[in-house]
Parts: sequence; C-alpha cells; structure tokens
Amino acid sequence: MWSVALPFFLFFSWSVGRSIPLELQIAPMVAVAVFFGASSIGPVIIPWERRAGTYERLLTAPVSLLAILIGKGLAGTFFGVVVAIVAILFGWFMGVPVTNWAATLLAVALSSGVFSALGILFSSIATQDVAAVMMPSTLVRWPLLFVSGILIPFESMPKVGRWLGLCSPLTYTADAVRHGIQGAGIFPFEVDCMVLVGFWLLLLGGSIALHKRGLSNA
Repeated sequence: MWSVALPFFLFFSWSVGRSIPLELQIAPMVAVAVFFGASSIGPVIIPWERRAGTYERLLTAPVSLLAILIGKGLAGTFFGVVVAIVAILFGWFMGVPVTNWAATLLAVALSSGVFSALGILFSSIATQDVAAVMMPSTLVRWPLLFVSGILIPFESMPKVGRWLGLCSPLTYTADAVRHGIQGAGIFPFEVDCMVLVGFWLLLLGGSIALHKRGLSNA
C-alpha cells in the first residue's frame, strides 16, 4: 500500500500551490510508481519465505537459483507494471493523454524489470526480518530519487548532481516515460532503453552472485 500511495502523495505535494503544467507532473509520478512498486516486492517476499521455510524448500527443488530469482523478479515486475498503469490512467482521467502507448509500456516494462532486480539484490541480505532488508533498501532508493531529475529538473541540477543522476536508473526511467507521455525527453528514447537493459543485466547478475554467496556462507 505504501508503494501505491507514495507516488500520489508526491504528486499532490508537487501540484498544490505550484503553477506546473499537469502534463509535466504525470510522467514523474509514473516513474516513481514503477520505482517504489517494483523494488518493494523482493525485500518483502524473500524474507517472509525464509521465515516460513518455503525459500529453503525451493532451493532443494530441481530448479536453479537463477530460475527462482527470475520468478521472484517477475512478481516485482508485474506489480510495478500494474501500479504504473494505475498512475497512467490517473493522468488520463486528469486530462493528460499518452502520446505513444508503445513507448510508454516499453519504458514501464523495462523499468519494472530493473527495479525488481534491485529489490532482489537487497533481499540477498541473509535475514528473516523484512525491516532489516527494507532499511538499507530505503537508504539507497531515496538518494536515487533525489538525483534522478524528478524532484529537481535535471537541467537545473548542479554539475555534480547531473553526473550522479547519470548513475541512477530512475533518471532513464523518468526520461523514457516522458518520451511516451509527453513525446520528448532529455536523451534519445533508444538510449534510455539500452541503459535500462544494461542496469537490468547488472543488477540481476549482482543479485545472483550475492545470493550464491549468502548460501555458501549459510
């Protein structure tokens, strides 16, 4: 519920008392919805399954660790897409049409995969306590939000902030969603997609390595 409600709280905090065109606010709200929605599943379900003992039973089944983690990642991806569609429909209801549905859905799907992999990466912490995973997850996600050009326009950020923003996958999510909804962005849409695919492979590879390390130390 927090992942669903947060983008709307941020939207109203941006819109109330500010003369920002509505079409400039919907794309960031969709990006935040994908970010917090998809990245919140892994840090919750895997500690819960460790506590219930089902995660260990999965590891003894005739399936690879990669297959298990991809399955968990697909849950986060699906949730991120659903939350993003809710935000998109909210914008449509507010009178903000989608310029390119194919680009918007592609951006949402790629970004959901990236942030779901980020959540799986955090879930590699060997604990049964959800709070023990969510705390470092929150400490990483909020700085990524601040440097992504969502709260502060990317063009208005200082040079150091822009360099840090280039290291945040959320920067490319917000830009790709802008292409889909507004029809324009900072970077070419193809560049946004390629960078998101790169982040997805990097985070998924890191997740597998850390989960294997955790199993070997158990």
